[in-house]
Amino acid sequence: MDLKYKILEYCKLQGLELVGFIRCRRFDELYNFYKERKEKGIENEFEEKDIEKRINPNHYMSTGKTIISIAFPYFHNVIYKDNGFSLYTRGKDYHYVVSTYLNKICEYIKTLGGEAKYFVDSNTLPERYIAYLSGIGFIGKNNMLITKDYGSYVFLGEIITDLDINVVTERNLNNINKFLECGKCNICYKECPTKAINKNIKNCNICMSYITQKKEIETDFLTLINGRIFGCDTCQSCCPYNRKIKFSNIEEFNPLEFTNETLTEKILSLNNKEFKETFKQTSCGWRGKNTLIRNAMIRRALFEKKDISLYSLSSEQLKSFQIRLLKIYEV
Repeated sequence: MDLKYKILEYCKLQGLELVGFIRCRRFDELYNFYKERKEKGIENEFEEKDIEKRINPNHYMSTGKTIISIAFPYFHNVIYKDNGFSLYTRGKDYHYVVSTYLNKICEYIKTLGGEAKYFVDSNTLPERYIAYLSGIGFIGKNNMLITKDYGSYVFLGEIITDLDINVVTERNLNNINKFLECGKCNICYKECPTKAINKNIKNCNICMSYITQKKEIETDFLTLINGRIFGCDTCQSCCPYNRKIKFSNIEEFNPLEFTNETLTEKILSLNNKEFKETFKQTSCGWRGKNTLIRNAMIRRALFEKKDISLYSLSSEQLKSFQIRLLKIYEV
């Protein structure tokens, strides 16, 4: 039994079926992409600024020979209440959940005679590109990795190992921007509230999901937030590839009871103890309660109470409204 088969079988025992393998190598083909983002000033504050670290995974493990990419589906067979929270925030914090699974796999790799390091979210690896190369899915016009069975409702994790695992011929960069699987469909371009995704360039700095997480929301986006408290699912919910998908079997991603309720008023009266017992356990907890309170206040005014007077405010008046929010809740 070869190493690849053993690891795949172990992953299946953990309920993980979306697993791919690529060589651990420099991704020199991405250099110009990252350089262009830097030159156009559209790098995100959370992005690694050193291009070398972004294209060379061996800075994490000099002896690394293989990268294992694993997708973790999170969409469950439940009715998700529209309460302003993205679907990915409804279950337990994916950083913790995915880390637990990956750590088990790393420990198993050690029994096979190899060393391994795992990564979730906060790293320099081009995660979606790695998943694409490994065959887990394709990258759509909405810039999301889309899988055949679970659509784009997946989290990604990676493992770098010094085991030399047999890898099938990799895909390449050339076909990504052709969006062959999307064809002529441009629904996500039309539906994106800020036009962060379009046929020219993807600007994550104006992605509504990112905007809801910023410490200060530009006044131009206050009305576009349209009831969102944390995250944005628009480009996923409108995608045809997400219409008929399999449900996740990862129990930890089932919505926690409180996350599938109407939450606006609860958030506005949230104290530190309540925050730690609830939202802190989810993937939206890292930004703290004040960001949630601010966005809940905007939701109540513009989405639930439908205070249309705010829509007619001038830029200066909206800016004043924003300053009051920041001052009241010290975001």
